[in-house]
Amino acid sequence: MAVESRVTQEEIKKEPEKSIDGEKTCRLLLRVFTTNNGRHHRMDEFSRGNVPSSELQIYTWMDATLKELTSLLKEVYPEARKKGTHFNFAIVFMDLKRPGYRVKEIGSTMSGRKGTDDSMTLQSQKFQIGDYLDIAITPPNRAPPPSGRMRPY
Repeated sequence: MAVESRVTQEEIKKEPEKSIDGEKTCRLLLRVFTTNNGRHHRMDEFSRGNVPSSELQIYTWMDATLKELTSLLKEVYPEARKKGTHFNFAIVFMDLKRPGYRVKEIGSTMSGRKGTDDSMTLQSQKFQIGDYLDIAITPPNRAPPPSGRMRPY
């Protein structure tokens, strides 16, 4: 399934990184894999040319924010719209030093709450075209307790 990214002005963090001109820059295909048990996929699920079956394809730019990606996920997964649903983002990338994939957790968002990671971009986390995004979704009744970085709207 493909979803198109839309960025609003209030979602764009004013960072020193160079802004991407959506009129002149081609979008990238972001391959996203989700779980709804609060844990990321095991790295062996990405081995030998295989990927997990929960793939979602999103066409977006490198300056897409975690909050924007969360909004797109909520369009696809209505159950994730519940207030307090937790989204933990990780980049899955090929390890050039040893065979296989590695994972790097980059941040989290929560439905119905603002957080410090909301305006984090793929570009700011050194995401590279060809990497995957793995998102562990935790329902509100099983969500980890707020870390203090989230605040109510």
